[in-house]
Amino acid sequence: MVFDPSSLNNFLLIAAAWGGAFIASFWLSLLVWTYRDIRSRVKDPLVRILAVLVVAVLFLPGIVVYLILRPPQTMEEEYQHMLEEEALLQAIEERSACPGCGRHTAEDWIVCPNCHTKLMKNCHACDRLLKLSWSLCPYCATPEPGKRREDISIKEAIQSVEINELEEVDDVIEEDEVNDVVELDEVDDLDNSGDGEELDDLSDEDLINAL
Repeated sequence: MVFDPSSLNNFLLIAAAWGGAFIASFWLSLLVWTYRDIRSRVKDPLVRILAVLVVAVLFLPGIVVYLILRPPQTMEEEYQHMLEEEALLQAIEERSACPGCGRHTAEDWIVCPNCHTKLMKNCHACDRLLKLSWSLCPYCATPEPGKRREDISIKEAIQSVEINELEEVDDVIEEDEVNDVVELDEVDDLDNSGDGEELDDLSDEDLINAL
């Protein structure tokens, strides 16, 4: 078999062309991957451009440098981590503790069983549990005794006054009705007693004549 140098040169040219195309495509894919990755990690456009330039100039060493210097977490991962921390802090803050001894207490406890510190109070209108610092019941909108509402409107004030007046009128009417019933009972008692006395005064002959 006769060796042909021209065929070897053609083969080398084809291999070099394929190799160059592969390296170019691999270099371009690294640039695209670097841009997508840095875009998901930082918002600064200058940092994005610098990361792509490092990979474009240094190629494989540049991608190694980028992997070392890039932020460890993406913005979405940082956001999820921040939400988890906020949820944990909120759970810790919402966990009720006794102001006297600092031990864990339940939400429906009125008194701490450890140090006997008062934790809650009852609404005098609806009997729901309220915090000690609340001056107004959020369930029935009733202010605590001895305290007035600062933000009450004129309409609400008029309605409360009308309700109080109606309640007073109803109380007066009920008292009048009770007094009338008592007076009627007394009159009936007097009539019955008078009839009995008249019958006692009559003689037997008068009763027979009356019958």
